[in-house]
Amino acid sequence: MPIGFLAVVAGGSAAVMLLWNWLMPAIFGVNTISFWQALGLFALCRILFGNFRHKHHRRHGLCCGKYKRNFHEAHEKWAEMTPEQREEFVAKRKEQWRKCGFGREARFDDFAANERNPRSNE
Repeated sequence: MPIGFLAVVAGGSAAVMLLWNWLMPAIFGVNTISFWQALGLFALCRILFGNFRHKHHRRHGLCCGKYKRNFHEAHEKWAEMTPEQREEFVAKRKEQWRKCGFGREARFDDFAANERNPRSNE
């Protein structure tokens, strides 16, 4: 794992250096930078704009990997629900999303939509 982390950091630094040296002198007339300066710039950007972890949807407790793992289980539960249970489930989810401050209502009945218009897995 440490070797992989170092490879990601080195690759990110190299990408920053190459992009900076390709774009910035031509656009703004600034000097080129070395690999170590790019490493520092890469670290500074990660500190200012986000850490080294992936936090997509963590604010609402929706982790991408967890969502993908539980999708099939949720689909099976949805298929076993009665129409009344489905309506109650959708109403609860809409209320939760409204409490989180989302103005638009999301489609929580995607399982039902998929049942009406199934996609082929071919």
